[in-house]
Amino acid sequence: MENRHMTKKQLAKAAISRMVGFFIVMGLILFGIAGSLAYWQAWIYLLLLGGLTTLMGIYLIQNDPALFERRMRMRERETVQKKIIFSSFLYISFLFVLPALNFRFGWSTTPLWAVIMGDFIIMLGYWIFYRVMRENSFASRVIEVEQGQKVIDSGPYARVRHPMYVSVILIYAFTPLALGCWWMVLPALSIIPILIVRIRNEEQVLVRDLPGYSDYLEKVKYRLLPGVW
Repeated sequence: MENRHMTKKQLAKAAISRMVGFFIVMGLILFGIAGSLAYWQAWIYLLLLGGLTTLMGIYLIQNDPALFERRMRMRERETVQKKIIFSSFLYISFLFVLPALNFRFGWSTTPLWAVIMGDFIIMLGYWIFYRVMRENSFASRVIEVEQGQKVIDSGPYARVRHPMYVSVILIYAFTPLALGCWWMVLPALSIIPILIVRIRNEEQVLVRDLPGYSDYLEKVKYRLLPGVW
C-alpha cells in the first residue's frame, strides 16, 4: 500500500534518489550510444533538464507536497493506460537512442541556433507544466480520481482541457532538436497519437468518476489546441 503521508524530508530523499538514478541511466544511454563524452548537446540537455526538474521539485515540496507525492506514483489502474504506458516507453527509447546514434555516426548536423531553440522550447514546455501544477493540486501522473477532487476550470484549464499534455508534446517533440538531431523532430510528433488515446480514455474515466466533469466538457471544447482539437 502506498504511503500517502510522507514528510517533506522523505519526499526530498525519494525525489533525489529517483532523479540521480534517472540521470545516471540517461547519461549511460546518451553518452554510451554516442560513444563519446564530447556529445555537448547531451550535456546541455541533461543540465537543463536537471535544473528545471530540481526547481520544480523544490517548488512542489515546499508549496504542495501532496501533489508532489501524487506525481511520484507510477502504477496505472486502467487497463488501457497500462498499454499506453508500454507504448510510451518504446517511444522514449527511440527518442534518445536515435539522436545519440546520429551523433556517433554523423548522419546529420544541426546548427547551434537550432539546438538552442530546442532547449528554449523545452523550457517553455516546463513553464506550462509549472502553470498546470500551480493550478491543479490533483494533477497526478496516473489516471485516477481521488476523494475531494474537484474539476479545475481556471488558468490554462480555461483554454484547453489537457494543458499538461501540451507541455509533454513540447518537451518530447523538441528533445531530438536539443540533442542535435533535427530530422527526428517530425517522428517525435508520434507522441501525439499516443496522447490522443490516453486523453480519450482519461476523459471517459473523469466523466464516470468526477462530478461536474461532463459540464466542464461542454464549457471547454478543445483538448489540446484551441480551434483545432
